[in-house]
Amino acid sequence: MPHTLPPDEELALRVIPFPAEANPYGDIFGGWIMSHVDVAGSLPAHRRARGRVATVAVNSFTFRQAIAIGDVVSFYARVVKEGRTSVTVDVEVFVERGHDEPEIVKVTEATLTYVAVNSDGTKRELPALA
Repeated sequence: MPHTLPPDEELALRVIPFPAEANPYGDIFGGWIMSHVDVAGSLPAHRRARGRVATVAVNSFTFRQAIAIGDVVSFYARVVKEGRTSVTVDVEVFVERGHDEPEIVKVTEATLTYVAVNSDGTKRELPALA
């Protein structure tokens, strides 16, 4: 089912996968998608924590459709929950495919939790909101 992209202010990352990221059938490896979701999700978590964060949980991850070589892949991320030391982020992944009649399709959604950490890797509290 075609979708429209979320507002640009939520765009965390946009990439185009290459043949090295695909299996023999031209589908992009799930691990490649997962690593990019983690990067995209860490950006708003890092902003909220005002510093280093570490991924502590992948709460949910759903692959809806395959991503193909040449798809333009957009990762949208937003903070959905805060704890004392943690930030939970929803990430939605859309692709734009087709050149003659471009189509936007939601392909993946995930929720990840990050914890704010000090330079030595120990947990720290989130700073107060300004």
